[in-house]
Amino acid sequence: MQAVETQKPSPSPSPAPAPSQPAPLPPATIQRADKMAQVHKKHATHYPFWFGGSASSMAAVVTHPLDLGTVRLQMRHGDLPKTMSGTFTHIVRNNGLRGLYNGLSASLLRQTTYSTARFGIYEDLKSRLSTDEAKPASGATLVFIAAASGFIGGFAGNAADVLNVRMQHDAALPPAQRRNYAHALDGLAKMTRQEGLGSWFRGIWPNSLRAAAMTTSQLASYDIFKGLLIAHTAMGDGLGTHFVASTLAGMVAATVTSPIDVIKTRVMSASGKSSMVQVLRDVYAAEGLRWMFKGWTPSFLRLGPQTICTFLFLESHRSVYKKIKGIDDE
Repeated sequence: MQAVETQKPSPSPSPAPAPSQPAPLPPATIQRADKMAQVHKKHATHYPFWFGGSASSMAAVVTHPLDLGTVRLQMRHGDLPKTMSGTFTHIVRNNGLRGLYNGLSASLLRQTTYSTARFGIYEDLKSRLSTDEAKPASGATLVFIAAASGFIGGFAGNAADVLNVRMQHDAALPPAQRRNYAHALDGLAKMTRQEGLGSWFRGIWPNSLRAAAMTTSQLASYDIFKGLLIAHTAMGDGLGTHFVASTLAGMVAATVTSPIDVIKTRVMSASGKSSMVQVLRDVYAAEGLRWMFKGWTPSFLRLGPQTICTFLFLESHRSVYKKIKGIDDE
């Protein structure tokens, strides 16, 4: 008889090792990511195109006297005051309190054209490029779209900017040289009748370059500063953050735009055919390199409050819009 071979039971396979779990992220990292996701979500929200122009117009009403004083200082001649306080005193003494708002209609026209275009284009491009919360628009992208938006806005608002400079500077001229525009529309009509449509585009290149620099240093830097404050400090997306970010943006804007602003003001105020190159030669021959930052302090005193007011009004617009549309911040 053949022996029956007994089969040995095969050893049971050893269980596969459990996959290693990634180490949990630190709570601070998770909190920072959540906060940045909220910021990116807000960037992706499409707000009405006119919000920037509306907020800038409201800010212009608040800060117009500072804008007026800056223009007067940049264009001062003879024995006119050399300080902002002296300029205000001179204006009130000669033109009364209403004199502090000379040219307000032109300023509002400028904001409804220039600021509506630059804010609207910038915010629209930013929201389109920030639809993916994991890949928001980078700082370099924000700078690029801000520069392009500002350049286009400079073209859109150039005629109103020429009026704004002329109406603010008019009262400082001798009576025989004053243009005496009654308001912005009267000024546009007189410019067209007396100087042709070409007067609408006087100084358009320095103005558009200034608008590109202004929008980059103001809008892009505000968004960058705001994102950094929310991500790396205990500050949330609230009034305190908006105030600090807009103040820093105002400082950057004043520094970047000061040289361009001086040239733009002088080109637009001129009655003859003065090119940007000729104005640069004249101002350098008369003042050297000091002209580049002539009036920086009053420029910041104007741009600081103007930037703060603009962004506070803009954030208020957004807050009301989100409540109406039922968009949850959380």
